[in-house]
Amino acid sequence: QVQLVESGGGLVQAGGSLRLSCAASGRTLTFSSYAMGWFRQAPGKEREFVAAISWSVGSTYYADSVKGRFTISRDNAKKTVYLQMNSLKPEDTAVYYCAAVNPRYQYFSGSYYYTPSSYDYWGQGIQVTVSS
Repeated sequence: QVQLVESGGGLVQAGGSLRLSCAASGRTLTFSSYAMGWFRQAPGKEREFVAAISWSVGSTYYADSVKGRFTISRDNAKKTVYLQMNSLKPEDTAVYYCAAVNPRYQYFSGSYYYTPSSYDYWGQGIQVTVSS
């Protein structure tokens, strides 16, 4: 079992930056074996993919809406994944969720990382609000 805890959210002005962190824990957790993702859900919208990073070489994937502004990274020693958010826009306002899945040493591409159902573990979510 894996527990995920997000931190770093809050209120910022448009054009500002935030860094979200997601700390993973579990007695049998081998963090480096997990692919990690960030999703968000805004009022009136379904949960949408934001960014993901693979378990092996650290390949990254981004939604078109955040490319060039957001950066996902991971620190396996700290069992933490980060989402650096720059040039924030009011439309980035949402609850952001961290997610994890163990690919069992398999390699995936395409829709695997973009689909919420691919992930087995989820954090509680953290609010990000960007004022205009």
